Amino acid sequence: MTTPNNRVFVSTASHWEIAIKISTGKLKLAEPFPDFVQHAITDNGFAILPIEPRHTAELIALPYHHRDPFDRMIVAQAVVETMPIISVDPILDSYPIRRLW
Repeated sequence: MTTPNNRVFVSTASHWEIAIKISTGKLKLAEPFPDFVQHAITDNGFAILPIEPRHTAELIALPYHHRDPFDRMIVAQAVVETMPIISVDPILDSYPIRRLW
């Protein structure tokens, strides 16, 4: 997710989903997960966007255009924070957000 001043945020939902995929064997990394987070997020100057109650509250009214709970949380955060998201998933265009890519 990016803000108007081009600061880039990574949702907690994103690295949470990666951790789950690693634990289920659906994703393998070339380095330990903590190192990956350090290199992929922190070293690139990205900030972590924590999941807050106002984000989860947005889920209550969010239509079920998309069933993936992680994508839905990212959409809810984008709605609340009024920031675009970076995704290749065109289903997300059904939500009142701006999708880049």
